[in-house]
Amino acid sequence: MNLLWLIPIAAYLLGSIPFGLLIAKARGVDIRQKGSGNIGAANVARNAGALAGILTLVLDAGKGYLAVWLAERLSHGAVFWIMVAAVLAVCGHMFPVWLGFQGGKGVATGLGVFLPICPQAALASLALWIIMMIFWRYSSLSSIVASAALPVFLYFFYAPPHAPPDIVTGGTVAIVLLIIVKHRSNIERLVKGEENKMSFGRK
Repeated sequence: MNLLWLIPIAAYLLGSIPFGLLIAKARGVDIRQKGSGNIGAANVARNAGALAGILTLVLDAGKGYLAVWLAERLSHGAVFWIMVAAVLAVCGHMFPVWLGFQGGKGVATGLGVFLPICPQAALASLALWIIMMIFWRYSSLSSIVASAALPVFLYFFYAPPHAPPDIVTGGTVAIVLLIIVKHRSNIERLVKGEENKMSFGRK
């Protein structure tokens, strides 16, 4: 049996584990009925507490990292399969079969998949997210800007002085576009001045 074909299946299933839902439920909160209804770390932090949000962030990033790590091992470092795993893990988080394909927005899982692909680019995007949060405290705006900057960081850090392979660039752009599209309602609220700023703690 060709184990390579297990990579997209495993990546999707790993990505689809709804850690935010499970963690919030353990705190007695149905996160789908609170705030934005999103299962991601920001909504969990707002409605189930900062610790729950941080744990969601770490586990959502961890499942993305694990998906790519497994793909790298199974394919002996084949870039094609690594990027397939990255895209499918993020898709699994956004469109989990267990939740009627209504999942999160892919930011933490996106961070996780790029940590093994190019840690410098992933950490640069994380640093930009933190800076944006410190000054503006909009989680959605920080996520959109940090995601949009990722292909630029990847270009400079992946294999200088060479550009990344086309499959890496294409997969990265696909993930970034998915994340931005998933934030379309946030973008509308930002334009109208109705987006909530980030605050931690149980409401």
